[in-house]
Amino acid sequence: MYIGEREIGPNAPVFIVAEAGTAHLGQLERGYELIDGAAAAGADSIKFQAVIADEIIHPLSGQVELPGGRVDLYRKFKELERDAGFYRQLKEYTEKKGLVFLCSAFGLESARLLHSLEVDALKIASPELNHFTLLKKAASYNLPLLLSTGVSTLADIENALLITGEKSILLHCVTAYPAPEEEYNLNVIPNMGRIFGKLTGISDHSKDPLLVPVLAVCRDSAVIEKHLTLSATAGGLDDVFALDPEEFSLMVKAVRRAEREGAEVTLERMSADYGRERVLRVLGNGVKELALSEAGSYYTTNRSIQAWRGIAVGEVITEDNIAVLRSEKNLTPGLAPVYLQMVLGRRAKRNIPAGAGLSWEDL
Repeated sequence: MYIGEREIGPNAPVFIVAEAGTAHLGQLERGYELIDGAAAAGADSIKFQAVIADEIIHPLSGQVELPGGRVDLYRKFKELERDAGFYRQLKEYTEKKGLVFLCSAFGLESARLLHSLEVDALKIASPELNHFTLLKKAASYNLPLLLSTGVSTLADIENALLITGEKSILLHCVTAYPAPEEEYNLNVIPNMGRIFGKLTGISDHSKDPLLVPVLAVCRDSAVIEKHLTLSATAGGLDDVFALDPEEFSLMVKAVRRAEREGAEVTLERMSADYGRERVLRVLGNGVKELALSEAGSYYTTNRSIQAWRGIAVGEVITEDNIAVLRSEKNLTPGLAPVYLQMVLGRRAKRNIPAGAGLSWEDL
């Protein structure tokens, strides 16, 4: 498989993605600095996030606990919204620096925005793995899709792949910020590849610059994604656990060394550096299941059907009064998105307040 002109797979170098996310803080010049940092560090790609608040969470989600403290996440997302021109300039500068431009889509509008930029691939974050409307739109573009698989089961992944099809790359992930390294269970990477017949990789949220990425190379990871920031104290949503350019450069060098030396030599060296027991804990048992740090967020982090505005008793359920959103722990999750078409056209049996998750008892 190719993303742009870069081959991805067992016969190609590991494709290293610097996940800048929203670390640009809405500032174009800061975005350019992140691209410069990724290029200097030796990354193959830099990835941003096309944030549109209304596609992600409800305005009533309130304060959410993040690594940097409590934040009104809806308001923060609104502040980070930028138009297509912003991302076009980031893409042009990325390509000028010789990197592949990637970006996450969170809904139909952001997917259309990115498609209009003629991106080489799309990224789907873990919470959107059950957002089937988004997956169908993304698959319709016939682009490679990088699917993160945190806070998901094998059944969730299978259901997503039924939609996204052949051009899917699965990124093993633990949806916690930062993610405990001992929960990474990296033996899942080759196992997912065998189960689903797909290229696999890692989306790493752990704090150590080297441990998880290097061990992921030893477990046939075709893609390694790790967060990049200009400074851990810059105030970005993910900056606390992201690597600065110097740390990212160390990671890239360590990954390339592991590729040259091979798994056996690298595992021995990492065991000497980190301790054999620590390495074995990170490698895990290879069984894909919810990590302890993400299990409590399975229903709230993933998408569900919520009332976008208050719905009166007797009112018909339409795409104008509901949305498929993350509930981010403060709102009650609703029915799974798989039931969206069954919900549309029904009438509310009782008043449903804005932000509430829809249940069958409501209809």
